[in-house]
Amino acid sequence: MESLDLRSASQIRNAHESNTNGSDQSVNLPAVRTDDTAASASEEFVDASSDFDINYVDSHSLLNIVNEPSMSVDESSTSSSTLPEPEPILSYFADEHRGGSSSRVFLTPNGTKFWKPNVDESLVPVIGTVFASWDDVVALYDTYAEESGFSTRLGTHRKVHDVTTSRIIKCNRSGKPQLKRFDSTDPAALSKFKSSRSQMCGCTACIRVKFDPESKSYTLYSFVDYHNHEMYGKEFIEFSKKRRKVDFTTHQFVHEMSLHKIGPNISHRVQCTLKGGHQNVRGTVTDYKNISRDIRLFIGDRDAQMILDTLRSRSENLHNFFFEYVVDGHELRSLFWADDVSRCNYETFGDVLAFDATYKTNQYCMIFVPFTGVDHHKKCVTFGAALLFDESTESYTWLLQTFLKAHGKQPRLVLTDQDAAMEKAIIAVFTSSTHRLCMWHIMRKLPANVTGGVVENTDLRKRIHKLVWNLIIDQDTFEEKWAALIDEFDLSSNTWLQQMFAIRSDWVPCYFRDIPMCCLMKTTSRCESSNALFKVNSSASNTLLQFLMCFDTAIDGQRYNQRKMEFDTNMTTPVLRTPSPIEKHASTLYTLSIFKEVQKEIDRSVNYCSIGETRILGDTKIYTVAHTNKQFKHVNQFEVTFDTVNHTVECGCMCFTRIGYLCRHVFHVFRFNQINRIPDRYISNRWLRNALPNRVYEIANRYSVDNSEAGVIRRDIMDTVCQCSDRLRRDPTRLAAFSNQLKDIKRQIFSEVPYNPEHERTSAIISDILHQPEFGTSTFKPPQGIRNKGCGTGKRMVGPGEKAVENFKKGPRFCKMCNQYVYGHDSRNCAKVQAALRAAAADSDTVGNSGCPGTSSGVSDLPPAHDTSTSVASSSRTRALRATRRAAARSVMQSTRVAEQSPTTRDI
Repeated sequence: MESLDLRSASQIRNAHESNTNGSDQSVNLPAVRTDDTAASASEEFVDASSDFDINYVDSHSLLNIVNEPSMSVDESSTSSSTLPEPEPILSYFADEHRGGSSSRVFLTPNGTKFWKPNVDESLVPVIGTVFASWDDVVALYDTYAEESGFSTRLGTHRKVHDVTTSRIIKCNRSGKPQLKRFDSTDPAALSKFKSSRSQMCGCTACIRVKFDPESKSYTLYSFVDYHNHEMYGKEFIEFSKKRRKVDFTTHQFVHEMSLHKIGPNISHRVQCTLKGGHQNVRGTVTDYKNISRDIRLFIGDRDAQMILDTLRSRSENLHNFFFEYVVDGHELRSLFWADDVSRCNYETFGDVLAFDATYKTNQYCMIFVPFTGVDHHKKCVTFGAALLFDESTESYTWLLQTFLKAHGKQPRLVLTDQDAAMEKAIIAVFTSSTHRLCMWHIMRKLPANVTGGVVENTDLRKRIHKLVWNLIIDQDTFEEKWAALIDEFDLSSNTWLQQMFAIRSDWVPCYFRDIPMCCLMKTTSRCESSNALFKVNSSASNTLLQFLMCFDTAIDGQRYNQRKMEFDTNMTTPVLRTPSPIEKHASTLYTLSIFKEVQKEIDRSVNYCSIGETRILGDTKIYTVAHTNKQFKHVNQFEVTFDTVNHTVECGCMCFTRIGYLCRHVFHVFRFNQINRIPDRYISNRWLRNALPNRVYEIANRYSVDNSEAGVIRRDIMDTVCQCSDRLRRDPTRLAAFSNQLKDIKRQIFSEVPYNPEHERTSAIISDILHQPEFGTSTFKPPQGIRNKGCGTGKRMVGPGEKAVENFKKGPRFCKMCNQYVYGHDSRNCAKVQAALRAAAADSDTVGNSGCPGTSSGVSDLPPAHDTSTSVASSSRTRALRATRRAAARSVMQSTRVAEQSPTTRDI
């Protein structure tokens, strides 16, 4: 067997090279301490005569093998000295290979193993090497460690007059684990002990460098390359400490994925897919989870201050951005904001407005209220948003007043659900608006309020729906048919139907026929759709700042769809169905979505409409236009009044008033009178192609992306690299050359821009991502104690039977007062439970309730038993009581068995 001495790395290499291959002789080399001018420090050696624990080698034991030089080195010494002469021997044992890593294993005389990495000589640190910067030192040892199969971490450093004179980089497994002490004879302490693990094993492998203030350079004066632990193979390199360190790009990726409600697990899988496997991904799933945790910790109690600072910055730097808030004792209560795009949308499409409250969008339970309308593509558009403390009339009044302050005009029609606070606020603020209730919220209550099997066993629901959703009938016809339905099904005494009929002018469509755009929204379904859109991105665990970012992401998605439809409208030409010139004219006016609706009316005016009767009153002609279905069966007919002089027209179906474009009956009359263009008075501006100014589509109005100069350049660099790699994907030679060019650029940048640990701290990275200061004062605090109807209790009612079953599942507890194992109580509440059970036993003679603390039963919190002869009003309660008694009986039996088997002394 071959035996080698360990002193310094260079001496070990020379000794190993001079050794004969396959020699069985042990080579005993003297332990010599030398001081030369290059290192100015002592070199390490191995003391093989030390006594080691074969299972664990701590740092003090290893120091008996590897005598490390003191940190306070006498750099002026140039003389040689000889240390005491223990015979330092490490015997070569075997070569160990793990994947792409290799190491030589050595044994001490008592069998303790040590591992020396077997890597390329060019990567091994050499004592006396001078480095121009600290980054070069770190890069050298990190490269060596990665090839060897271990991780590194920074050790201690020494300062003299605030100048760093020496620094250490250690093996990541250096140091001793902190052992938890507990009394193994104490069952309570044993139950609290949790098994843990530690990477520390006392390894002393390291390098030491000293700093020269004059030349600003670092000199390596000590290198220990023996480890008391195994090296890991390259197949496990992704779990090393260096590879698990999450960089800025990964932080940003996880954060941006969270804004789309994508958690750390899926984010990690996406990264593995994008980067070609787990080995190319920095960090584990746990590290990704910690990123979200660190972001929330960074925000902390500065949440309200951060969201207000963000909105204030937008107000100062962006055109026409508006926000307003209310605080109560430095606590944020209400907040409203609307940017230039929202205000432009309201200016054009604000004739009909709907808003509804939604919950569980932030961790403070603040109520989120978005204002929703319909744009010229018939898609939802947001006019503004708010966060409220509560749903009181005062809060909604402030909200609507602020909304009016931001937009400057009232809507024609406001649509909400049956919220009393909203209704009072709308009446007080929107004095010239018409308030309308959501039909869907009312009709969904029909089965719950009309009982007795009428809804299930008859066609009442179908006939009521057909009546209330009819857009054509007048008010008198509606009231007559409603009364007929009530009489037919004998519902005159139904209170809910009477209440709905009393407020019929607030929700039945025929009472809104004269209001422009009254049929644009008849329900709050668009509000529900918008709320669902925002909830896709946000969650109840978000802070206010995170919620704002999720809101920006959802809004950007909404505006992306709007831009896409605008592009399709301007860049495509629709296919015409008829040879009518008026259809071609309509195709140049309206957006693609609206033109499809108008085209349908023009097509049916040609194929399914006919004039039955014509009356002439001076310059006015009155046509009776009938229309049929696709089977050419008569459906309905309407009178169309047409002025032959100024070409004004009016139809009995009131389609233009209700929706904003002409109906099939009017188009048929125009065709009959050879009018080939839609008159200007019947062209609604809200449906035109260029309804919005071009500035609403600018990139500056997209808040979910980093529009800073550095952010734009970083994305451009990534795109450039991807495009080049895509172009060279079938040319491996040039692709390798391109990779080498990038590495050369990387080396140049790293040499010119030194590593700054202050910029790589987690808090600094999060500060750059959130665009918030790393340190700052907080004037405003988040709201606390919000309880609204959307919060929920988080609990459900539990019956007595279920309680008894759950108590039975719990193990017995030792009561020091009873001196035995019992169920449902302990020594803290024994007296109280005993008194309660005695009182219950006095009121009832049931055996199941007679057990009390101190007896063999040990039943503590069982409800008093009821007389079985007494009739029970509900069968469910009877079953619950029976389950309670059965569980009580089982508890008594089990408690008795435990008490018989357990000792009765208190010294258990």
